[in-house]
Amino acid sequence: MAPHPPQPPATDSVPGVAPLLAVRRFLTKETVGDGGRTLHQIDRNAWETFYRDRWRYDRVVRSTHGVNCTGSCSWNVFVKDDLITWEHQATDYPTTGADSPDYEPRGCPRGASFSWYEYSPSRVRHPYVRGALAEMFRESLERLGDPVLAWADIVENPMKAHAYKSRRGRGGFVRASWEEAITMMAAAHVHTTKKYGPDRVVGFSPIPAMSMASFAAGTRYHALLGGTLLSFYDWYADLPVASPQIWGDQTDVPEAGDWWNSTYLMMWGSNIPVTRTPDAHFLAEARYRGTKVVAVSPDYADNVKFADDWLAPHPGTDGALAMAMGHVVLTEFFRDRQVPYFTDYVRRYTDLPFLVTLRRRGDGAWTPDRFLTARDLGDEDPAAAHRTVLLDERTGEPVVPNGSLGFRYGERDAGRWNLDLGEAVPTLGLLEMSAEAVEVELARFDVGETEGGATMRRGVPVTRIGDHLVTTVFDLLMAQYGVRRGDLPGSWPSGYDDAEEPNTPAWQESVTGVPAALAARIAREFARNAERSRGRSLIVLGAGANQWFHSDMTYRAFISLVLLTGCQGVNGGGWAHYVGQEKARPLTGQQHMSFAFDWQRPMRHQAATPYWYLHTDQWRYERVPADELASPLGTGRFTGMTFADTVAAAQRMGWSPGHPAFDRNPLDLTDEAAAAGRTVQEHIVTELRAGRLRATAEDPDDPANFPRCLTLWRANLLGSSGKGNEYFMRHLLGVDSLAQAGECGPGERPRDVAWREEAPTGKLDLLTAIDFRMTNTGLHADLVLPAATWYEKHDISTTDMHPFVHAFSPAVEPPADAHTDYDAFLALADRVSELAATHLGVRRDVLAVPLQHDTPDELATPGGRVRDWKAGECEPVPGVTMPKLVEIERDYTLIGAKMRAVGPLLDTLGTTTKAITVDVTPEIAYLEERNGVVTEGPFAGRPSLATADRMCEAILALSGTTNGRV
Repeated sequence: MAPHPPQPPATDSVPGVAPLLAVRRFLTKETVGDGGRTLHQIDRNAWETFYRDRWRYDRVVRSTHGVNCTGSCSWNVFVKDDLITWEHQATDYPTTGADSPDYEPRGCPRGASFSWYEYSPSRVRHPYVRGALAEMFRESLERLGDPVLAWADIVENPMKAHAYKSRRGRGGFVRASWEEAITMMAAAHVHTTKKYGPDRVVGFSPIPAMSMASFAAGTRYHALLGGTLLSFYDWYADLPVASPQIWGDQTDVPEAGDWWNSTYLMMWGSNIPVTRTPDAHFLAEARYRGTKVVAVSPDYADNVKFADDWLAPHPGTDGALAMAMGHVVLTEFFRDRQVPYFTDYVRRYTDLPFLVTLRRRGDGAWTPDRFLTARDLGDEDPAAAHRTVLLDERTGEPVVPNGSLGFRYGERDAGRWNLDLGEAVPTLGLLEMSAEAVEVELARFDVGETEGGATMRRGVPVTRIGDHLVTTVFDLLMAQYGVRRGDLPGSWPSGYDDAEEPNTPAWQESVTGVPAALAARIAREFARNAERSRGRSLIVLGAGANQWFHSDMTYRAFISLVLLTGCQGVNGGGWAHYVGQEKARPLTGQQHMSFAFDWQRPMRHQAATPYWYLHTDQWRYERVPADELASPLGTGRFTGMTFADTVAAAQRMGWSPGHPAFDRNPLDLTDEAAAAGRTVQEHIVTELRAGRLRATAEDPDDPANFPRCLTLWRANLLGSSGKGNEYFMRHLLGVDSLAQAGECGPGERPRDVAWREEAPTGKLDLLTAIDFRMTNTGLHADLVLPAATWYEKHDISTTDMHPFVHAFSPAVEPPADAHTDYDAFLALADRVSELAATHLGVRRDVLAVPLQHDTPDELATPGGRVRDWKAGECEPVPGVTMPKLVEIERDYTLIGAKMRAVGPLLDTLGTTTKAITVDVTPEIAYLEERNGVVTEGPFAGRPSLATADRMCEAILALSGTTNGRV
């Protein structure tokens, strides 16, 4: 990699700089010391000049910060003599108009001090390699002459491998050149790909929105290699799991400016002044407008003093409080009286009117089963099992309304994936239509012998349609919340003050400590405000509520409140979860460029949480059985299983991604299939049936399944997000650990996942950290590459808190040997391509791709009936009962060239997001003109991605949020 142009010296210790500084005494009126630095000014009247000299600048550069704070604020960076002197918030945001506050001022003291990092002692300025590894690699390379063979000579020798792995975290770094560092890294990746498979080369970088080109650099490289990219949002526990469960979208929430439109705002586990500092002014402005503000926080946090009411539940009990509030809303606004706005809303936009079948358990009790579908009404269309049914209030007859999953992908009724009800009026509950009622068994989780809880029996009105006894989701909801209607049978609360039956205000007080009357009053106010304002009641959520076990169920209770009161989708209403800068607004461009979808589709994208659970061997210490958490209404599927078993089952059945997929190199699997005269799909299914091929998750401690190379950029995995950090140290890195837990005994071990008597240590062959500061991850890495900071590169940033796209612009050059992430991965790709000419060439890869949201894959499991092919419940059918098997040809000698060019798949396939495909031919032509084209090589004439600013241009051009044409 080419060195940077000469830079002004940062310290007097730089050779040759003293004469230059000495000349300065002739160019200034200030008193200059022997070292060439200004010491003091004697003139007492000149103090102001001395002070102002600190703030003088030559130029101002617009930039921002790529940090996961969700602020994404634009900053002016002031530069003097090619040194950053200070920064200040930009104050020229476009106005929002006269009807609402502007987004500025934006910024915080943390952002105003970032320039200190530029010149911090912890700044990494040169590549570093662990000394023992550098010595062995240099010796092997000199002896063997081939970097890939030199790497293999070290890592395949147990004594040599242990010699450097055991030194991780103990210092001993030596400086290396970029050429040597990149060569070592490339050799490791090529050797791993050749021997174990490209899916054993792993990359992790969080939060694409905070610096998209930097994120894209590494992810594009790993995608082209066939490597595995780990997720981050779930791994940080920032993901509100209920959101994709309910809507299929990870976090679709309003901007901070929408707080102004709210007339009732609850801060639930979100400390807005501290964690949402740039947006806190919207809260103050909403209060001046008359918005009532409620704080829900166990402690007297900074935000509490801005609230009109404070509810202080015990930590982790938010779900009980929300359920009790739902009990009040359903009692007073649905049972005691009906609010037309609420009932119309839930009929149109929720599943409350849909019919649910009931089934008898072995003990004769009824329990909810599944949705009634058009298949149950005699419709034989392949998608009929995914078309839900309701009763028309006008006729009492079953109706199959538009909008369910079967209309999205079914061929017969194309064009009906919408919420047009026509003349039908959905029946909201059967109480007025049917005299028949039965008791149903419902789960409660506050009592019971295990964490799975116990059951209660409450009555619901029912009717019969064909052979099925059915009720509505609304009727089940009323029963679950404990809202008694008429003379329905079962065990019901006697009133709000009944503390024995779950979900009443008095019951929640026994759980949360919040007074029952206060909880009831806040619920009443929340709903009454929504009624009067037509949905402008808002719940602002944060990590305080989200980062708890079973937070998906807690969030469902929150979301139920805003759905029952018609707030979701209304300006100033709904739920607003702000934990992490998750929203990459130009999503289409970011995905297609980052994941190299312009060259191949799909890529290996792996959920980090189960990945690290298996590969750091935390499962070996897990004594809680899976059925401990099973619902008491379950069928016993988890009996005898551990959580590791459930991970393996989810992956082999295609519910969850599992990379690496199999205990053989996927490149070898395709070769084996060709040699046997079979398709790769036929070959893998045959080998799985015969037991000769196993899923990686079923034996994570097999050396063939280890993660071998891990590259971290824009991340501090071991310092800030490594859950179970001591197990990372012991099993992944192979160093001393403070882990105290003992391994499971014979009766506590997994049923399906292989147990090896001796747990492996030091699984990872190469840990690379690319960072501008020496973090805990860097201290334990084998290779550290110096990165440019946010003030030294081109990039873009977005957030869910505001609508703007902010640009990074380099205010100064990276110091010494530091380079941008983008340039670092280009250099790596080039070197891998060179080494691949000898060791890899052109190979065919096979990916095990999980069944996906927003695709016809969703039709694979009618009625939610899950069948395990390994248990003999069905045949292994790719894309139905197991992952899809997708074959991709990879020319490893062209990775570097592909990194720098927009690939031809966009010309033929366009871009696809949320199952919507767009022709981007005009955008390709635009990029050819804007970015220029590759001038030589196999991809001459394609739009260029040779620099980070060109990557930013491609991301913006391909996205509908930033390009109105698409």
